[in-house]
Amino acid sequence: EADSTVYDYEPSEEAILSDLLPRGVATQIFSALLENGASEQGARMSAMDNATRNAGDMIDKLTIEFNRSRQAVITNELIEIISGAEAL
Repeated sequence: EADSTVYDYEPSEEAILSDLLPRGVATQIFSALLENGASEQGARMSAMDNATRNAGDMIDKLTIEFNRSRQAVITNELIEIISGAEAL
């Protein structure tokens, strides 16, 4: 036997819908803003990671160049000392 009980809801369906619909839209907008912010932070993190890696490569190259220059100066000074000693 089917139950023929009728339930009344407070507030009405229209009131519930008029309250929940703006909340749903606001939630979707807020979610989109959060995703946008997270995407921006991810892009910044990736850019900084690349910059850090490039800076490390540049430090390595400049260190090698500095060491070669320093070694060339030392070699020239040794050549001058040896040439001066041979001249005596």
